[in-house]
Amino acid sequence: MPAAPQRPRGLKDILPAEQPYWVVMTRAAEAMAVGAGYQRIDTPIFEATELFVRTVGETSDVVTKEMYTFLDRGGRSMTLRPEGTAPVVRAYFDAAMNNGPQPVRLYYLGPFFRYDRPQAGRFRQFHQFGLEAIGDAGAGLDVEVITLGWRWYGALGLRGVSLQVNSIGDAECRPRYRDALRQYFRPYLDSLPADDRARFERNPLRLLDSKDPQSMSLLEAAPRSLDFLCEPCRAAFAQVQAGLGRAGIPFAVNPHLVRGLDYYTRTAFEYWHESLSGAQNSLGGGGRYDGLAEDLGYRPTPAVGFALGLDRTEGILQAQESAPAIYALAVEPSALEGMKALAEQIRERGLAVIADVSDAQLDVKLRRADRMRAALVLLVGLPEDGTECVSIRDMKARAQQQVKRGELHDRVRGMLAAHAAVPG
Repeated sequence: MPAAPQRPRGLKDILPAEQPYWVVMTRAAEAMAVGAGYQRIDTPIFEATELFVRTVGETSDVVTKEMYTFLDRGGRSMTLRPEGTAPVVRAYFDAAMNNGPQPVRLYYLGPFFRYDRPQAGRFRQFHQFGLEAIGDAGAGLDVEVITLGWRWYGALGLRGVSLQVNSIGDAECRPRYRDALRQYFRPYLDSLPADDRARFERNPLRLLDSKDPQSMSLLEAAPRSLDFLCEPCRAAFAQVQAGLGRAGIPFAVNPHLVRGLDYYTRTAFEYWHESLSGAQNSLGGGGRYDGLAEDLGYRPTPAVGFALGLDRTEGILQAQESAPAIYALAVEPSALEGMKALAEQIRERGLAVIADVSDAQLDVKLRRADRMRAALVLLVGLPEDGTECVSIRDMKARAQQQVKRGELHDRVRGMLAAHAAVPG
């Protein structure tokens, strides 16, 4: 008998046992985006290759190594989409959204494709949740986008996430920074791998994203983009930092942070996780890309966005489930906003909460919490609780108790301590 077909290398099946995590991630993403005024957009799975060459950049690893490109029957070069921003910007102009009120806020969920070396959390077909806010140059929009990404991880109850931010300048000040990087790395060229020597010639900023140990060892003393910013870029980055501070979002300024695509300007950011290291420490990220529309041949249009990886996030959620978790749900749709606010209050006091923001029936939500192995479920909106109380269901003891809202945090912490989830 012929050998049975094998799953292609670098691809994965999302099995039934994993589906609850994907439901939680996508429902939280949709609720977060729609609640902030973002509208869903779905672009084609493949596009004209030129779209990515012109916007992602001929020097990027995505174009030079990772794209799935083919000729269609008409002899036209097509590429499975390796990222979501360029197709969304193309659709924004195709549909004349630029003629309406600005900024236009869009979000997407779906698969993307890159031919890359498979490893933990990285696949050749991968899935992302993305936001794109197009048509506004204000730093306040940067803060909005970054904050929404941070809140999404919080809604999932994902612990150990940190935020890294930087400014990589714009067309006015970045040339001086490129020159400084070339001057710094030139004496070390012979010791660098071939890929990094090519980056040195084409785009030296890409050296900051190198995963080669020798190149990485040189970064500590390398020039910093922040030292070369023009006054408008410096002012914009100060506004971003101030806005994040007002929003209560903790962050670290990482002067060597760059993004893997050439179209980014000014703000760049990534969400890292403590369980990841080296080349795979990022859960996702984004930044401002004010020059991308012009690269496509449209009129200059400012924009900012992010893309967050679902595959890697799902893996961390699975690994995290060994510790008892708090799962919050609204018994009735009218209690949804109150439930989300309550979950956020508990998070602010140091406990992780997974908030079920779906409109599913109560029994479906409880089964979902059980599959996630939650230790405690907060039921918000039971008629008998009124406005003063919340019910807590201990999923291990199969017991339920009514608690006054002012005593909720202490009671939850005590119950988790009994489950050995946190220090007593």
